[in-house]
Amino acid sequence: MAYSIKIQNMVVTAALGTDIVLNRLVSKLQNIEYEPDQFPGMIIRIKNPKSAILLFSSGRLVCTGTTSLKDAKLVISKVVSMLRKQKIKISRNYKVHLENIVASAELKRELNLDDIGFTLENTEYEPEQFPGLVYRMDHPRVTFLLFTSGRIICTGAKSLADVKKAVETLDKRLKKLK
Repeated sequence: MAYSIKIQNMVVTAALGTDIVLNRLVSKLQNIEYEPDQFPGMIIRIKNPKSAILLFSSGRLVCTGTTSLKDAKLVISKVVSMLRKQKIKISRNYKVHLENIVASAELKRELNLDDIGFTLENTEYEPEQFPGLVYRMDHPRVTFLLFTSGRIICTGAKSLADVKKAVETLDKRLKKLK
């Protein structure tokens, strides 16, 4: 069965290989938030593609909000360029790493979450607390949120191939429960 899987968010990190004095950047960069008493990193908002970068004094950064690795790399390169303009020396070969993909899909049928919660292992379902069932899968290692409507959210995947494999595996397991 073909699933219409939609990437909702990617979390991508980079280690720039140099310490960064965030206080010095506050007056020089636009679209930033920096409140070290509240959070140790600087938040840099990028409009196109729409995303946010968390920049830490260790030179580590986290990019969120993009829906493709290509866009995440573009955003990171924009931030690196901004930092280089502030005379911060950053290696040309800094490493970019995909940490997590959040994707959604439709199974095109309603799900009986009570039955799934009773028969499928590694589930948590407390409808008084949250309307979705949480299902943890070991291979690939992902977590799903399942909703009565048949909509599912997959988190924790490290690649699009893992998302596809996980959705297919989940669908097969759910069909066996009938």
